[in-house]
Amino acid sequence: MKKICVLIGALLLNGNVWAIDGVSAEIGSGDKTNMARIGAQWNWQKKWFTDGNWLVTGYWEASAGRWNGQNSAGSNHNITDIGFTPVFRLQQKNLSGLAPYLEAGIGVHLISDIHINADRRFSTAFQFGDHLGAGLRFGDRKQFDLGYRFQHLSNGSIKHPNPGINFSQIRLAYHF
Repeated sequence: MKKICVLIGALLLNGNVWAIDGVSAEIGSGDKTNMARIGAQWNWQKKWFTDGNWLVTGYWEASAGRWNGQNSAGSNHNITDIGFTPVFRLQQKNLSGLAPYLEAGIGVHLISDIHINADRRFSTAFQFGDHLGAGLRFGDRKQFDLGYRFQHLSNGSIKHPNPGINFSQIRLAYHF
């Protein structure tokens, strides 16, 4: 798994083709599990519903994180999570002041282990991840982004059992 993370990191930082538009860090918890994740974003040039003061746009997000399961039995595990998600964002056409947004994404994740604690066992390492979020962009160039996400990960019932896991997350991003 470490080799995969190094390879992904090298690809993300390689030349102008991979020029990153933003970076993020998030922390969260849910279902007796804490999580932390870092990410990189590439903005879409496409915009929809541009009449009026709001529009829909989006970005690609690649992420790598760590989950730490907790329970009283002491059989906690750490899981590494690698994800890739297209994210749609409803935002102001002209960002000004505190610029609010809403977003939604559905992507794919690969987890390093199927056991997070004695209470939760996933049946596959492949997981779908979807989230809903809201936040604010701020700063002189609207370079800062602080938001909340509710994220659900599960295998989409491709194999049983399919317990899934839910996280509440706080996310801080910086846009170049």
